[in-house]
Amino acid sequence: MASERVVDRRGPGTSAERILDLIRQRGLKAGDAIPTELELMADLGIARNTLRESIRELRAFGILDVRHGHGTFVAEPSLRSLAPSLVFRAVAGGPDDLAGLANLVEVRERLEVAMMPDLAGRLPADQVEELHALCDAMADQSGGDEPRAALDRRFHRALYARLRNPLVGELVDVFWDAYHVAHHQLSDPAPNEASTTAQRHRAIVDALVGGESAAAADAMRNHFVDIRRRLDAAMADRGA
Repeated sequence: MASERVVDRRGPGTSAERILDLIRQRGLKAGDAIPTELELMADLGIARNTLRESIRELRAFGILDVRHGHGTFVAEPSLRSLAPSLVFRAVAGGPDDLAGLANLVEVRERLEVAMMPDLAGRLPADQVEELHALCDAMADQSGGDEPRAALDRRFHRALYARLRNPLVGELVDVFWDAYHVAHHQLSDPAPNEASTTAQRHRAIVDALVGGESAAAADAMRNHFVDIRRRLDAAMADRGA
């Protein structure tokens, strides 16, 4: 008698959803191992190839973490898996089409401007001290040991680090990553941009410390002036 073989005809998408249901039903949390391949095949009634395809899908979405030789685990919550898609959207039109990059910058700007009322008058002293120290480092024309872009990233991470909603900081971080992968299509910043960048960041901090949400929103918009200028110049050069 031929051995019985489990065949799943519902497709990997459905199987992936069933794996998610199993994770929820068993109360598995980040860092917990999911059942073995054989257990999942038996519990969910799916074929090995379909199961592996579903696990690859969930891994790509940042839901599962496959550690070779150790097993498959529930991943730490993160929006990091969005970054490749955002980068692709920014560059999909080719080197002469900057619309995708412009859209990316616009969404990040709108998000950060919208967060200013939540931060105004609420920054603790140690956070203000950290932000001012980063502004001082930006103002150093020599750049010190840390590139300007890395300081900018640290500033925005520190700015949103104390929010009760951690997704805001994660989303800003993902947009930052995507922009800095795709922004090679733009001209370099102006030679005197270090001091100007520091002033713009410091204006954000000062407005927030003073509890002036409208001024902080204006300062955040001003922070994007150079990026928009470089985008506009590049689009004009390409006849966009």
